[in-house]
Amino acid sequence: MPHLPARFAGIILSFAPLFVHQSWRNAQALLIGAILCPGRRTVASVLRITGRARDRHFVNTHRVLSRAAWSPRTGARILLRLLVEAFAPRRPIVLALDDTIERRWGRRIRARGIYRDPVRSSGAHFVKTSGLRWMSLMLLAPIPWAGRVWALPFLTALVPSERACRERRHRHKTLLDVGRQMALQARRWLSGRDLVLVGDSAFSALLFLDALRGSGVTTITRLRLDAALYGPAPPRLPGTIGRPSKKGARRPTLSKILTDPGTVWQQVSVPGWYGTGERRIEITSASAVWHHSGLPVVPVRWVLIRDPENHFEPQALLCTDPARDPTQIVTWFVRRWQVEVTFQEARAHLGVETQRQWSDKAIARTTPCLRALFSIVTLLAQLLPARQRRQIATTAWSPKPQPTFSDALAIVRYAIWREEGLSMSRRKRDRRKTRFRLPPPWAYALCQAA
Repeated sequence: MPHLPARFAGIILSFAPLFVHQSWRNAQALLIGAILCPGRRTVASVLRITGRARDRHFVNTHRVLSRAAWSPRTGARILLRLLVEAFAPRRPIVLALDDTIERRWGRRIRARGIYRDPVRSSGAHFVKTSGLRWMSLMLLAPIPWAGRVWALPFLTALVPSERACRERRHRHKTLLDVGRQMALQARRWLSGRDLVLVGDSAFSALLFLDALRGSGVTTITRLRLDAALYGPAPPRLPGTIGRPSKKGARRPTLSKILTDPGTVWQQVSVPGWYGTGERRIEITSASAVWHHSGLPVVPVRWVLIRDPENHFEPQALLCTDPARDPTQIVTWFVRRWQVEVTFQEARAHLGVETQRQWSDKAIARTTPCLRALFSIVTLLAQLLPARQRRQIATTAWSPKPQPTFSDALAIVRYAIWREEGLSMSRRKRDRRKTRFRLPPPWAYALCQAA
């Protein structure tokens, strides 16, 4: 197995308490092999890249995912602590919650279902696919050497289909149920920190928002333009009989505010607008109470957005903390686009959707580990000197101003291969030989492969 650089040991060894001694050796080989391995991330490929193709006890490496007793949730807590210490030690912690489909086929994969493929579908074209649905919780934090915000996964959970739960006689949990549990778990891990959760319109549900607000989590999602907004409840007069009022007078809908010529708009600049840099937009905002019959009452700050150049349709956001600044709400929400970038990078460079397991436990562990590998590679790249990061990312004909994740993966691979050295011998009598240096073309062939 390739030797780890000394600067990587601290992060890798942080996960050692999850395993017993023998399982940890195999888990460490899986981790390093998944970083070095190009193409498919199968256990067989990992064994080959780490020099263990002739290991007679290869089945023990498979059992790390299918049988070994270790807790992925505990591993997610360790990874979150490392990420917060490295990229968000003092600022408010912004998390993103989103689901994605992993395209998988096979009769023995019991948790799979038939879903709408969000990548191949459009507003006028509906495409169905067979696969697994995953919910991921990610840290949205600026990476100093990348010059932008990255979405770093640390907790991923499987959401089985309704048919699979019915066949196994389990209670079916919806996306909102799983998302609420994951967000509350992060709240317990990050007690005492200012926590902001960003999600799309699928999480704009009163039960979901009320549960997180009661736990001290500020939630930012999209808001319907026809949502029923009210004023705050009037003060209860002495001697009043009956239940207290939950809301005040009905307020105009956001669609009416949008077309009202008397609406006052404010121009603001939002950095990192969906990967296109800084953008000028117009916003108007106010606080209100969102209410629906039979559901909890949630106080919100709504933000109505429109483009002066009419490049996109007007949209509305809500924040469950009415005291938040509207510009800051929009800035946090546009970071959510990095979630889609992470999903794409994980498929392109980390082999998601190429693993081949059919065991329920192995399936439930492998994809979360591959998504967490995105964050682990980012942590390892953070430890490397800036000169070494630029060495792989820059060429004469295409100078990159800042490295991307593929460059981060390449420089981490380069550091591991360089530590291994490809030396001809490690025996004592050969120490006088000049240490073999990895030629740049070899480094490109070894490190840049997907």
